[in-house]
Amino acid sequence: MKKGLLGGIGLAVVIIAGLICVAKCSVRVPAGYIAVEYKMNGGISKNVLTQGWHVISPTVKTSLYSVGIEQSYLTSEDKGDSPKDESFKTPTADGKSLQVDLEFSYKFDQSRVTDVFTQFKGQSGESVKNTFIKPKMKAWTQEVTAKYPVTDVFGDKRQELNEALDKYLKQKFEPYGIIIDTVNFTSISTDDETQAAIQKKVNAQQELELANIEAKTAKVQADKDKEVALIAAEQEKEKASIQAEQAKIDAEGKAEAIKIKAEAEAEANRKIAESLTPELIEKQKIDKWNGEVPKIQGSNTSTIVDTRDMTADENAK
Repeated sequence: MKKGLLGGIGLAVVIIAGLICVAKCSVRVPAGYIAVEYKMNGGISKNVLTQGWHVISPTVKTSLYSVGIEQSYLTSEDKGDSPKDESFKTPTADGKSLQVDLEFSYKFDQSRVTDVFTQFKGQSGESVKNTFIKPKMKAWTQEVTAKYPVTDVFGDKRQELNEALDKYLKQKFEPYGIIIDTVNFTSISTDDETQAAIQKKVNAQQELELANIEAKTAKVQADKDKEVALIAAEQEKEKASIQAEQAKIDAEGKAEAIKIKAEAEAEANRKIAESLTPELIEKQKIDKWNGEVPKIQGSNTSTIVDTRDMTADENAK
C-alpha cells in the first residue's frame, strides 16, 4: 500500500517536473513578431524565432520585436499605448510654442533585429519603443517644426509640415533598424494670444483673397461685356453692309428695269415709225376726217374761204 502511494507521488512529481521543464523550455512567438535568442550569461544567438511555439534550452531567453506594423500614440487622450498625457510642446521658427499630439506606426527591420538587440542592450521591442522611439519622436519633431513660422503651421503649409516630418523621421530612425511607416499630427494648438493673432491674419488673408476673386470676376465680366459689345457692333456693321448691298442691288434692278422698259418703248416706237408709210399716213388722215372741209381765214380780211370752192376752181382750170 505504501509502495503504491509512494510510486504515485513519485510519478506525479515527475509529471509536474516535466511540465515545469516544458514550460521553461518552450516559448510562443505571437503573429507579427520574431524573437531573438540570448543566453543568460550575455551571449547572443544568431538564430531568430518566427511565429509559433519553439523548444529552447533552459539557459536561453528570448526578446520579442514587432515586424508587423504597430500603431503608437503621443497624445493627451487615453488612447492605445498612451494611457497618460504624452502630448508635448514644440517650437516654431518665430519663437512660438505649439502643443502637439502625434500618432505613428512602425516596425523593426526583420533582417536587422539581432543588431537592434545588440544596439539596445537586449531590450525588447516594447522597451525600445518606450525608452527610445517615443522620446526621439518628440525631439526630432521639434527639429522639424522649428523651421516653420506659426502662421505657416496653421496656414497653407500644414500639409507640407506633415510631409516634411514623415520624411525626416523615416531618415532618422532607419539607421537603428526601425522602420517608420506613417506619422501624423492629430492635434496642434497654441496659446490664446497667438491663436487670436493667427486668426486675424487668416481673416485678412481671406478678405484679400475674396477681393482678388471679386476683382478677377469683375474683369472677366467686363471682358465678357466688351466681347458681347464687339460682337453686337460687328453684327450691326454686317447688317448695315448687307442692307446697303441689298439697296444697291434693288437700285440697280430698278435702273435696269427702267432701261429695259425705255428700250422696249423705243423699239416699239421705231417699229411703229418704220410701219408708217405715206399711204398709211394718208389713210389714217382719211379715217380720222369728219367730212367737213377745212376753212381758211385770210390774214387781212375776215372773209372765210371754203377750200372746196378752191378745189373746184382748180379742177375747172
